[in-house]
Amino acid sequence: MDEVTLDWAGRIAEVELRELLPRRWLHSQGVAGRAEELRCLLRTDAELLTAAAILHDVGYAPRLALSEFHPLDGARFLRDEHGADERLTRLVANHSFALLEAEERGLREVLATEFPLPDDPLLVDALVYCDMTTTPDGGGTTARERVAEIVGRYGADGVVGRFIRRAAPEIFSSVERIEAALAAQPR
Repeated sequence: MDEVTLDWAGRIAEVELRELLPRRWLHSQGVAGRAEELRCLLRTDAELLTAAAILHDVGYAPRLALSEFHPLDGARFLRDEHGADERLTRLVANHSFALLEAEERGLREVLATEFPLPDDPLLVDALVYCDMTTTPDGGGTTARERVAEIVGRYGADGVVGRFIRRAAPEIFSSVERIEAALAAQPR
């Protein structure tokens, strides 16, 4: 990944989200900003993380919402319309424990077959951290506040509410691992 890819990712996300889903666009920009803060941890994969961060919610775009499961729709769009890098599409498809939500939707096997979970736990945790410490408006928050906000927005008994409550321990663990790695960085 390089600056050209980052520019491409930003343009794609902006085209798909800015006009129709401005709040989702703000969130995506905030998640990408968080990714930039993790450059010291990701080094050679820093651009990949930032590209995945800006694109992670592109599947919410109305024209792309074919399965109505945004991680899958976004990854398919990036793969099929843009020939995006496989690691990028796998990160987008699996961001923030999407396999658990896919299971709630009866799509786990589809997601796991088309877009296997990336092999790099640090990269996966980093994207969870970026997404789950960013508010819907792009500001900073804690993972616990973010999970509570999602449950409040979608309801505890809906698909997203069930998924996020189930994923919460894993989300908190991912965020804690990244926070510990950041704290261990030389100053």
